[in-house]
Amino acid sequence: MVFRLIIVLFFFSVGAFSQEKFTKHKISKGENITVIAKKYGVKVKDIQDANPNAPKVLKLNSVLLIPNKNVRTAQKSSQNEASKTKNIAYDTPGSHEVLQKETLWGIAKKYNVSVDELKKANPTLETDGLKIGQHLNIPSNAVVSENIVNTDNVKPEIVPIANTELNVKVQVKETKYSIAKKYGITVAELERQNPSIKKKLRVGQSLKISTTAEKANQVLETADLNTGKQGDISSNAVALTPNGVSTDVAKPEIITSENTEVVVEVQPKETKYAIAKRYGITVAELERQNPFIKGKLPVGYVLKIKTTKEKADALNVNSSQIIDSTQPSIEVADNSNVAKDSGIVRISNHSDLINQLISNATENIGTRYRSGGTTKAGFDCSGLMFCTFGNFDIKLPRSSIEQSRIGTRVASEEAQKGDLIFFKTNGRRHINHVGMVVENVDGEIKFVHSSTHGGVMISSTKEAYYTRAFSQVNRVLE
Repeated sequence: MVFRLIIVLFFFSVGAFSQEKFTKHKISKGENITVIAKKYGVKVKDIQDANPNAPKVLKLNSVLLIPNKNVRTAQKSSQNEASKTKNIAYDTPGSHEVLQKETLWGIAKKYNVSVDELKKANPTLETDGLKIGQHLNIPSNAVVSENIVNTDNVKPEIVPIANTELNVKVQVKETKYSIAKKYGITVAELERQNPSIKKKLRVGQSLKISTTAEKANQVLETADLNTGKQGDISSNAVALTPNGVSTDVAKPEIITSENTEVVVEVQPKETKYAIAKRYGITVAELERQNPFIKGKLPVGYVLKIKTTKEKADALNVNSSQIIDSTQPSIEVADNSNVAKDSGIVRISNHSDLINQLISNATENIGTRYRSGGTTKAGFDCSGLMFCTFGNFDIKLPRSSIEQSRIGTRVASEEAQKGDLIFFKTNGRRHINHVGMVVENVDGEIKFVHSSTHGGVMISSTKEAYYTRAFSQVNRVLE
């Protein structure tokens, strides 16, 4: 009797379980498995899995088991909860489990560390790469970013700091570019602060320059060191004495004004030149404020940039309305002597200008080749040089053969950054290709150019094609 009771209870519990998990459906005329699946809001595969022995052609009045959608949803929800719990268990401080579709850059951003720091903490990444389910060691100084924020729409964090305003007297042989560089601002910013110099810069003209406190202190120190040394100061900052008489070696008059510090995260494809240009400072000033980017500029790094309050406000109001400042133009005072012998432009302290020329040219890497092109829509080789130098008010001839006739010809082993390098390609007897030297190490010259087969790119004279085609190197800047 007890045995029979147990059997009855067993079948009852099994029936109840099946009833909860499945619904029985009797096939009516005109129905097929797709119609039935739609009726119950389940997938065709789910019905097929629940009825493995059902014939492909359904018979009238036969019974199918239909999976209960609510039960499946509850199971899926419990599985998701279990998965979340598992992830929480694995993602303890100092470790992270790699999930599907995650990238090394995304993980680094989540924990506010750089990709290089992740690779140092996990040496196997260099050889084996990133794998799903892999457990990564996270550097101890990492802080988990709880919410992923779209950085394109995030307003920069602005920290007010003190700024200074200097009264500067224009000296003989000074240019807008040299003055702007000395005070850590761009030519466009110098002209914005002093609209009267947009057309012409006159010797003896007084300028008001707003710059950072650190830069002002450097000028003060220079003024102290050169006090009493006539002619040693190339651009003297002028202050008024109590008697109203100006003195060339006096310390600059400092007027405190409000400046801002902007916190910026480096985005993919951004360059130092582009960031500096956007915030109205030079590349040298950007590197001085953030010394760790002197070697390279890793994506995801956080920079602290000191700029004018007006610039920061413009960026803060609407990033889409920001208009890039123009490239530094090389203009000189009326009686300055900038010599142009055989097409050579002589500029003092031009290393920063050359770096900016190279940065400007390499920003176009990936742009396609276009015969006669001088825009982002496409460049030919001489068009790239013409446009790059033209952005800095240095006028080059339009064709490569004409460009090869300016400047001073130098030996290939003496080639320097910013020199023009020429080739005779495809067996031609005359020069028909040009690029700009970006590096010369151990006899290997690397140059940026616009190639017919690859567009704007960097190539090397060690490549057999360019070894055979090499013609000469010309120096156009001294």
